[in-house]
Amino acid sequence: MSQSSKVVVIGAGPAGYVCAIRLAQLGQKVVVVEKQALGGTCLNVGCIPSKAMIAAGSLMEKVAHAHVMGITVENVSLDATKLVEWKNAIVGRLTGGVGGLLQKHGCKVVMGTARIANKNTVEVTTDKGIERLACDQIVIATGSIPIEIPGFAFDEDSVWSSTGALSPVKIPDHLVVIGGGYIGLELGMMYRHLGSKVTVLEATPGALPGQDADCVKVIERSLKKKKIVLRVNTFAKQWRKEGDGLMVTIEKNGEQEEIQCDQILSTVGRRPFSEGLGLEGLGIATIKGGFIQVDKQMRTSVSNIFCVGDAAGQPMLAHKAEEEGVACVELINGQKTHINYDTIPAIVYTNPEVASVGKTESQLKEAKVDYKVGKFPFMANGRALTTSSIEGFVKILADSKTDEILGAHIIGHDAGQLIAEIVTTMEFGGSSEDIARICHAHPTTSEAVKEAAMNIEGRSIHI
Repeated sequence: MSQSSKVVVIGAGPAGYVCAIRLAQLGQKVVVVEKQALGGTCLNVGCIPSKAMIAAGSLMEKVAHAHVMGITVENVSLDATKLVEWKNAIVGRLTGGVGGLLQKHGCKVVMGTARIANKNTVEVTTDKGIERLACDQIVIATGSIPIEIPGFAFDEDSVWSSTGALSPVKIPDHLVVIGGGYIGLELGMMYRHLGSKVTVLEATPGALPGQDADCVKVIERSLKKKKIVLRVNTFAKQWRKEGDGLMVTIEKNGEQEEIQCDQILSTVGRRPFSEGLGLEGLGIATIKGGFIQVDKQMRTSVSNIFCVGDAAGQPMLAHKAEEEGVACVELINGQKTHINYDTIPAIVYTNPEVASVGKTESQLKEAKVDYKVGKFPFMANGRALTTSSIEGFVKILADSKTDEILGAHIIGHDAGQLIAEIVTTMEFGGSSEDIARICHAHPTTSEAVKEAAMNIEGRSIHI
């Protein structure tokens, strides 16, 4: 038995490493167990590498349209190997930083595969054998993995998961993307900007299921403008190799056809990862979708075992995972804390970006909530015009009686940055009038947020 530790954290992604560092800050002794790489999915094969490559694609897109500003760029080419090397360097810097932070705070790191032997012991299979860690509390932060669909098992050669799509040997001539959700559209648009022909297959009636309907309309127009083919109500059935290419069989309304391509990317979602942890033997309950059941304190059905991040439930977002990691620690240490899940923003890094927080109009209508809408288009914003980023709008939804902000949806350049002001206002229980009364710098795209808030009462100045 190794030296007793206060808390063992299983997983070193955003939930796990943040949790461990906060534990150490509060004087707890911590051991972090990670089976693959510090930083988890987000830093290694998710948020960070995808946004790096999306930035490269966006730059290619800007260069292609620079002629509208009188700038002509010729002989533009892409070296896929150098792109991946650049992306990997960014990942290496950040994951190395996580290791440094854990070391700085005195957190021990054990690389290996964890199994919870009992409520006070974690067994870790390392390359040197099995190490047993005694503890008072356990925090499960094992994250999630891509979902495979029948007929499209990931081989990261012909059929990519989101992981394989971030390390291409070459840019595909024709990429077929299965799934028109946020991952599929982010990566599909990225590859279109990098030069691929792209076809997206979506089983539902439209792109980005669950997003604000007005935002989806803009995204679908953008897909069409970029010549990305979106096939809705369409199911991918199977694929086969044919010559130097691939043939994908699809089905719509009971009729089948084939699409020829040279690369398949399957992005139909992610599922919580908890295999091999030994949950069944401990009596730890799970719920629909395989998520580990937790209470409001992130506690599982075993009182000293907690779960945070993707494994604990939706939304499966890195920033939500970090918040749960911190909240869990503070609850362990007897502090009062609370996470307002209604003010967790979500961002889709398409072009244009989509950012949202709170309720959609359809949700408010379903709940029979009386609300008002304030909307302002970026085409009427000076800063957006000077940067050729006029697609989209800001939409704010407020309670008809109290004016409390119930939700907001932004589609446009830097939407992910602009949503923060609305999130902050909502967290403090603010109203649209609060934003409308705040002076916003000119010229900035943030003025569109102010104008949308003013438009709740029909007093927007610039439309």
